[in-house]
Amino acid sequence: MATMNFSIPDEVKESFNRTFASQNKSAVVTRLLQEAVLQAQRKAQSDAAFMRILAARQQAPQVSTDAILQTRDAIRAESGSVHGLPAR
Repeated sequence: MATMNFSIPDEVKESFNRTFASQNKSAVVTRLLQEAVLQAQRKAQSDAAFMRILAARQQAPQVSTDAILQTRDAIRAESGSVHGLPAR
């Protein structure tokens, strides 16, 4: 098992020791480090997904709001639906 050393403010150390007094502090810190790693990995995945979406949007054709609304209305008219609800 590896050992890591960190410098932290005294008040953080004291608060940590009070909060986790009855627990194995190494296990608590290990869990917190694992959560931090997973959070950083999810953030990296989210950032990558955002960049892919942004790149795809830059490749997409420009369409005006009016064109979108006209298309929506035409689809609704064809399907007989009103406000996106199925026709009866």
